[in-house]
Amino acid sequence: MNEDLLKALQILRSGGIILYPTDTIWGIGCDATNPEAVEKIYQLKARQKDKSLIVLLESDYKLQSYVNDIPEVAYQLIECTDKPLTIVYSNAKNLAPNLLANDGSVGIRIVKHRFCEQLLQRFRKPIVSTSANISGDPPPKNFQEISQQIKNGVDYVVQYEQENIGPKQASTILKLDPSGAFTFIRK
Repeated sequence: MNEDLLKALQILRSGGIILYPTDTIWGIGCDATNPEAVEKIYQLKARQKDKSLIVLLESDYKLQSYVNDIPEVAYQLIECTDKPLTIVYSNAKNLAPNLLANDGSVGIRIVKHRFCEQLLQRFRKPIVSTSANISGDPPPKNFQEISQQIKNGVDYVVQYEQENIGPKQASTILKLDPSGAFTFIRK
């Protein structure tokens, strides 16, 4: 795993994109503060620019660096959830502008996954995580289901967990209003 971490860090720091395992499904990732790297992901996925991307952080204490107003309930939701949870926050900041939704919001997940946590700790910036598929195609449930087009389109494919063929699921997504009210986008 250490060799994968070092190579992935090198690619992220140089503005490249990686294919990597997460706490949910395999993701395509890049430096979430680099607009050019984010653009590469949109191009690879043939994704509409008005569809925002999810960001991963390794700890909830980093939220304040990327969101202006964090309702207290956000910390409670993160702490209490037993499955991966992506929260869409209003008023994002310090992230690539082309990563955000039209209303300035961003989806952030505090990841609980050995590889991702170590990668984020060493990178010291948020990382994009979007499903490893062309837009409109179903997301792959494991590495073997990822298309060759995606594998060939990234700058580095992480080896860690490729052999894990157990199906994984995408995270639950909820939109959290600054007032603390929330609505589910995906359960």
